[in-house]
Amino acid sequence: MTSTPAHLDLVLEPDEAGRIASLNGPFDAHLRQIELRLGIEIRNRGNFYRLLGPEDEIARGQTLLEHLFAQTETSSLAAEQIHLALLELSGPRPAAEELAPVEGDEVVVRTKRGVVRGRTPLQKAYLKAIAAHDVSFGIGPAGTGKTYLAVASAVAALEKDRVRRIVLVRPAVEAGEKLGFLPGDMAQKVDPYLRPLYDGLYEMLGFERVAKLIEKNVIEVAPLAYMRGRTLNESFIILDEAQNTTTEQMKMFLTRIGFGSCAVITGDLTQTDLPNKDRSGLKHAIAVLDGVAGISFTYFRKQDVVRHPLVQAIVGAYERHEAEQA
Repeated sequence: MTSTPAHLDLVLEPDEAGRIASLNGPFDAHLRQIELRLGIEIRNRGNFYRLLGPEDEIARGQTLLEHLFAQTETSSLAAEQIHLALLELSGPRPAAEELAPVEGDEVVVRTKRGVVRGRTPLQKAYLKAIAAHDVSFGIGPAGTGKTYLAVASAVAALEKDRVRRIVLVRPAVEAGEKLGFLPGDMAQKVDPYLRPLYDGLYEMLGFERVAKLIEKNVIEVAPLAYMRGRTLNESFIILDEAQNTTTEQMKMFLTRIGFGSCAVITGDLTQTDLPNKDRSGLKHAIAVLDGVAGISFTYFRKQDVVRHPLVQAIVGAYERHEAEQA
């Protein structure tokens, strides 16, 4: 004998065809996306919706539809917004031991181009950790916002005069391919490695302002090898792709931090391009620095991916395959 699933009837007002169409998506694609993620069925006629499935999930579905419908008042919905709303309102929460406590008000990063906030519980904890610690590690798969949120925090700190400059650092390691001889000066040679950091800056400050700040040396983008022998005071320093540092490079970088500075180190241990993966400076630092006061570690999971929904599935498939191989 099969049990009849619970159902909930929902009427969205005002009954405006354009807003309903935006909520449903092309050929009801947005509704199908919600059904797939929550494991419920959504039946729709006009502004009337019937949700069928487990009680907890249809309650989440109701909250989600009302939240998304409110957004249609000012803009049309895209598949990305549905995905992000699902992460915020119905994504699985990390276990208590995996999530640093987020007490008080949520940390919101404000820049002149807009407001940046964490989409998932771990992203919110990450922003909180960056604000509260001199050294923060963000570790996890691609697409979880590790670098983007760090750059946003750096831009906000610069605009509030908490730091005098931003230093963005990356190890110059080929991702499985040789770039060969590149023409141009040293900056042009290392640009391919540093492009993802530029992209975040352009989005938050605009191309022209970034160019001016780089010209004035307020923003410095450099390969990791350039850090040796320096002391960085009153700076917000980001080391990206830290899984490609050696143990010696990581120690060298961490000892560059001067007075009034903070550092964020981001990386994905599953995408190490070093010939000897066991010598990853990030892997070594996690073991050595665990429990050191003033240093925070945030470990992202595939559920925190905020790119195309398939990226979550791809990350999960690789994790399962690697576990089987191990």
